[in-house]
Amino acid sequence: MVRAPNASRTSPDALLSRPSRPTTPSPGAPDADELLVIVGETASGKTGLALELSRRLGGELIGADSVQVYRGFDVGSGKPTADELGGVPHHLIDVADPGEPFDAARFVTLADAAIADVRARGRVPIVCGGTYLWVRALLHGLADAPQAPPEIRARLQREVDEGGAAALHARLAEVDPEAATRLHPNDTLRVTRALEVFEATGRTMSSIQAAHGFREQRHRARVHAIRRPREELEARIAERAAAMLAGGWIDEVRALVAAGHGEVRAMRAVGYAEVRAFVAGELPEAELLGAIVRATRVFARRQRTWLAKADVGWLDAVELARALRAGVE
Repeated sequence: MVRAPNASRTSPDALLSRPSRPTTPSPGAPDADELLVIVGETASGKTGLALELSRRLGGELIGADSVQVYRGFDVGSGKPTADELGGVPHHLIDVADPGEPFDAARFVTLADAAIADVRARGRVPIVCGGTYLWVRALLHGLADAPQAPPEIRARLQREVDEGGAAALHARLAEVDPEAATRLHPNDTLRVTRALEVFEATGRTMSSIQAAHGFREQRHRARVHAIRRPREELEARIAERAAAMLAGGWIDEVRALVAAGHGEVRAMRAVGYAEVRAFVAGELPEAELLGAIVRATRVFARRQRTWLAKADVGWLDAVELARALRAGVE
């Protein structure tokens, strides 16, 4: 990922300030040809920050979330409502039907078009989301992994259907432990893709990506993430999960299942898989919230591992809250 200046720490005041043009870029505010990218662990507050930046910098959001792209997956994906957006345009949400394939390559194509459109109207594009593979692909391109024969993909899909996602993930851990560490067991699309590449070529997806190196610079970018103490983040995860359940998440999943979308890829996402299990009678109601919180914490740890290796400008949550309250102009 493109390294932000002073990547270990970013001043919230600088990030929230709107630079004049022309200017020497500050540690946070984007120059005219740079992308401002907000990433972070789930429940860290990145969407709220991106919205505030949009209002202060004259920006528009470009979503980088592999669940929010799907129509109908609203409550559990944390998709901002119209009231929360407050008139801020948000691109790349609700752009695909639930069963429609949507991968990193398609994301990059749509994101490039949205970024060009936002800039053409004199606005600031702000990329925000937690699907880091997509963010990396947008900034640095994709490794050119070969396509596998259709029969391999079909066989692996049968294995998922018969043995479950966890068994397939365990097999990936045997042949490509680095990829298995990076991928959530429920992310069967990418787990299957890594296995089919290995079976077709004898090379692991991790080795192919390492050879690629993601050294291409497709966009100049300033990348920031919010840092919160682990205990605080886990409390926020629990609070958000409870609020989502109270906000209609179960009814949303019931409606999706009734519409024939119970087995689509997005239904395997963290949280949705647990609510789907409850709706199917496979998980008691008394255990639902705890199961969602545990799965989300595991997901957050995976995000934390990725962020530890990425070049980002860290924003301290306490300092950021102070700057927001102060109304930095």
